[in-house]
Amino acid sequence: MPATGPPSHPSASVPPPAGSASRRRLPLVLAAVLVLVLVAVGLVVVRPGPVGRWLGDAPATPAATRAVEPAPVPVLAAADVGAPPPSTEGLRTALAPLIDDTALGGRVNVAVADALTGEMLFDRGGREGTVPASVTKLLTAVTVLTARGPGHRIPTRAVAGTQPGEVVLVGGGDPTLAADAKGFYPGAASLTDLAEQVREALGGVAPTRIVVDSSRYPGPVYGPGWDDDIPTGGYGGAITPLMLDGARKSPKAGAGWAERVAEPDLVAGRAFAKLLGVPVDTVRKGTAPASTATTGATAPVGSAGPGAELGVVYSPPLIRLVDIMISASDNIVAEALARQVALARDQPASFAGAATAMAEVVSELGLPVGELELADGSGLSRQNLISPVLLTELLALAASPERPELAGIFGGLPVAGWSGTLRDRYGAAPGTAAGAGVVRAKTGTLTRVHAIAGVVTTADGRLLTFAVLTDDVPPDGMEPARAALDRIAAALAGCGCR
Repeated sequence: MPATGPPSHPSASVPPPAGSASRRRLPLVLAAVLVLVLVAVGLVVVRPGPVGRWLGDAPATPAATRAVEPAPVPVLAAADVGAPPPSTEGLRTALAPLIDDTALGGRVNVAVADALTGEMLFDRGGREGTVPASVTKLLTAVTVLTARGPGHRIPTRAVAGTQPGEVVLVGGGDPTLAADAKGFYPGAASLTDLAEQVREALGGVAPTRIVVDSSRYPGPVYGPGWDDDIPTGGYGGAITPLMLDGARKSPKAGAGWAERVAEPDLVAGRAFAKLLGVPVDTVRKGTAPASTATTGATAPVGSAGPGAELGVVYSPPLIRLVDIMISASDNIVAEALARQVALARDQPASFAGAATAMAEVVSELGLPVGELELADGSGLSRQNLISPVLLTELLALAASPERPELAGIFGGLPVAGWSGTLRDRYGAAPGTAAGAGVVRAKTGTLTRVHAIAGVVTTADGRLLTFAVLTDDVPPDGMEPARAALDRIAAALAGCGCR
């Protein structure tokens, strides 16, 4: 997904965030709303099944000057806003036997709501906090888009140190930063660009030492409630405000499992030193001079005095980072976005500060914050508890016409049998085929924990939000549990349930 944004120059400004509420009605033009949000930050997104189609919008008429393309194969069934909603009794009849599947273990909590009206149609343990695993990322997405806005970009800065030739690399929290144009994340800012700015700003002064400032994030680098193997297990890593390629050891690593470096900030600092011709053994941790670190003020560009800003590069817009987080279930990006919520709400950019700030935003949005306990933003923590009802209301809110900045969460939601974590699900397991191309949802998986939450269109064409969370599955029961979850979502897709 291509992106345009602020030039890599010290004077570039960060686009301001957006705001404001109501979740009782769903738009007939949500696809257009989402397009406006994306155009506002200079993005173009092409996805199967845009939200507007779920809500019955007619496809846009192509410009007369463009060549007519073949009609695309439908991926998501169009929703009908005039379709009858399912009844509570109909849903109970269809879902109860599936919820009782022993593959889901001893604790299964479910909620299903009408996306158009927000009415809760069915719940079984729907208000009980349940370990959500990566479904937590839906909450992270909504809170960061609320707090920061879809167009916000995260800066990485270089400033002059206290000694001549000393350059301080200041981490701002961009997890997608790359050493050069060959980074893991498309459209990422690069240290190569930043180094060019530094050389220009210093003029004839040769850089002599690199200081890495990671003070943006206080506290532990690993989350509370994380399993012991997460720091080295390839799906998590040390959370620092300065890192390259999501802390991957190699930018060529895969989107899922990848070996991570133990000290991402120092690795980035050494890469920066190489670009500036500075010996890597001179790289050390420290803080930027007080004028930038504590007040945000900078000396004039081109000045070599302490605190002078020598260069700045920006992350892709947050709406793009949200898309990456949801579609790839990227835990490192999720933790970075959670800290952006903390920073926006004047909380420490730590695990605890992010959890507090996210809960504040949930409360501001009118969602049932009493059904929420958070310890991180990725869902790796087993201390997280979220109710299915909160998730269904969150999804309905994101689709509200009065919260266009939240619509970005739908772009990355995996499509059953088509993309993301649902690419290979729906079809192979008995009873799941009806959900293929109709269910769009975020999944969550930890040992014993399996979850799914998203949107689905019924056989009658009614759009529903749903969440199914279970956190007591046998340790070796992942595949049967996933199939059981998929059968529940497929049942919603395959019936009118009236």
